[in-house]
Amino acid sequence: MTYAASLGYPVPRIYRADGPDLVMERLVGQTMAAAYLDGKLAPDEAASIMADLLRRLHALPGRGGTGSIVHLDLHPDNILLTDRGPMVIDWRNAGDGDPDFDTALTALILAQVAIGSIAHEVGADAGILLDRLLELMPGDPIARLDEVVAFRAGQWTMSPEELADLPAAAARVRGLPPP
Repeated sequence: MTYAASLGYPVPRIYRADGPDLVMERLVGQTMAAAYLDGKLAPDEAASIMADLLRRLHALPGRGGTGSIVHLDLHPDNILLTDRGPMVIDWRNAGDGDPDFDTALTALILAQVAIGSIAHEVGADAGILLDRLLELMPGDPIARLDEVVAFRAGQWTMSPEELADLPAAAARVRGLPPP
């Protein structure tokens, strides 16, 4: 987060980082998902904000000199809409990597919500956001989609039902009927 902030990316200010302890700015604002549910944010606007955040993030060089910075969990619950603009939170999965992998992961998470695999109040409306985001998002989210599906399958947070639905979510990202 400190590195991304030093390059002008919208993250909370870090006041102190000491091993696992992190003291950062308290942000005031709704998540993008909450703003959408409250009718304060239309799907086109939400998709535009997400695409811009991904584009800006992937323009940042990786700290190791290869790839770019990737978030690996950028979705509407990890974007806070503040007086200073959208701010990206929850950086525990971030690192250096391939931007297409990151965009594919964002698309797959939205698809999982859209098909009902991940329970969320946004529900099927996530599909509207996904469709618009796929038109606007940088790179090629389909290029690394199979690797992202395998990555998601290996995440300990995934339930057996979510694992079983991954092929249908991937088909949704590709714009295909579920298998």
